[in-house]
Amino acid sequence: MKTAIMLNTIKMLFLFIFLSMSLPIQAATPDDQAITPLTQPSARSNKGVVSIITGSVNGTYIRIASELATVLDTDGLRVLAIIGKGSVQNISDLLYLKGIDLAIVQSDVLEYLKRHGTYKNIGDNVYYIAKLYNEEFHLLANSEIENLSDLADRKVNFDTKGSGTFLTASIVFDTLNVPVKPTYYDQATALEKLKTHEIDALVYVAGKPAQLFDKLTADNALHFVPIDHTSALLATYLPTQLNNQDYPHLIEPNQTVKTIAVGAVLAVYNWKSASPRYQKTANFVNHFFEHFNEFQLPTRHPKWREVSLSAVIPGWTRFKPAQEWLEHQK
Repeated sequence: MKTAIMLNTIKMLFLFIFLSMSLPIQAATPDDQAITPLTQPSARSNKGVVSIITGSVNGTYIRIASELATVLDTDGLRVLAIIGKGSVQNISDLLYLKGIDLAIVQSDVLEYLKRHGTYKNIGDNVYYIAKLYNEEFHLLANSEIENLSDLADRKVNFDTKGSGTFLTASIVFDTLNVPVKPTYYDQATALEKLKTHEIDALVYVAGKPAQLFDKLTADNALHFVPIDHTSALLATYLPTQLNNQDYPHLIEPNQTVKTIAVGAVLAVYNWKSASPRYQKTANFVNHFFEHFNEFQLPTRHPKWREVSLSAVIPGWTRFKPAQEWLEHQK
């Protein structure tokens, strides 16, 4: 009896296996097909990615980097724009922060770092791809301040320590021998403190028109203080001006305000040619230079129309792929 039961059980088991093997295999659903090994999308996501450290959210650097990311978004390249803390910190991030390939900085930052002995052989490690545009020195003050000398022994905001504005403000006031009491607030905070007379002026080095001043009107009783074009300043900086087209709510029609400008630089870490990071940055250079005309369209930031890819920056060395690209165009 037990033997018969066992035989029947074995028969049923074989029958079940046979029927299971005969059933059609179900096709993979779209959801099933979407499940792939994690290594595949990771490799695709990181292919051709370069990261660029910029400036504050209200500045020109981040807008320029954002347009780099938009225009150069191709299958072989992706640009990640990262908010930074200014030129001095951006150089530090370019040297030491993992994943940073490019930085937008002021052209006087290398000289500043060399003078202070901050880094050894900085010029051998940081090169440039292109001079971008000029950044204007904005000195915004309360109505009782008519000229730079009126700020002697008064509170003037230099932006956060290590920023490009801090760097240039320090040089300018020192060069002109105007002793002030520097404060180091971020720009948005400084603007509010200027409105309430907690400080007497603020310095902001940024490409005009700077978004920070967009909402200011004559009702705020603030104005731009002129910077005279002395020979001492012009040894380092370029003469320029602000006008009504730049800031229609702060400058009257047909009036101008003298000031100075410093160049903005697209800097790059000088990777060894055998490094994968060198190949990525070289790929960026080729895409950027080949698509440069797209940055000068009317829909882009007006500062792009100041850029000359071939412009030379004294004291800097151009990145080899950029130099080679320019030479091939001759």
